[in-house]
Amino acid sequence: MNVADIMSTPVVTIRNAATIANAVSLMRQKGIHALIVERSHPADAYGILTASDIVAKVVAFGRDPERVRVFEVMTKPCIVLNPDLGIEYAARLLSTYGLHCAPVIQTELLGILSLSDILERGDFLSSPLETELADQIQQLTAQAQAVCQAEGSDSPACAIAWTKVDALQAEMAHQRQEKLSKTAFETYREAYPEAIADEEYDAWCGG
Repeated sequence: MNVADIMSTPVVTIRNAATIANAVSLMRQKGIHALIVERSHPADAYGILTASDIVAKVVAFGRDPERVRVFEVMTKPCIVLNPDLGIEYAARLLSTYGLHCAPVIQTELLGILSLSDILERGDFLSSPLETELADQIQQLTAQAQAVCQAEGSDSPACAIAWTKVDALQAEMAHQRQEKLSKTAFETYREAYPEAIADEEYDAWCGG
């Protein structure tokens, strides 16, 4: 499941010159806590105005919401999400920057994703990424072993097959925030010393 599957649409936007009073009224009317600030020209970036921004920068200082403009309070440019991004990575991005939501953009504004969207619509309960990665690693390991048996442990095809396993192993370690002491190919080389050396492996598989 990716961001496009669970994002909210349509997106409620506001002009950068609108007053905070206008913004609050729009938030109350739509029952939302964030507005995307429209671009002023094609090369411009989108901005975001959240309820937290208003409380922290307007309410907390007793400023008149009829006299404060959106551009004075908004965050611009803002963190944006790609619609094809997996929800686990979107969740990590939001938590890393302490955000409740972010716009989804690919050339144009497509939607908005919030923590509530992830909790209410995400499939992380039934299909956690960790489980999916473990299954894929198991399948790719079996495929790599078959390729190496057919082509030879010292063949480029064997090395390339293991790169897919190593990449997923590294991603699993990244998800778990663990160190990867030994890759699958390194383990394979211990069992088959005739396998190609690290230098050759990097040359064949380094892109």
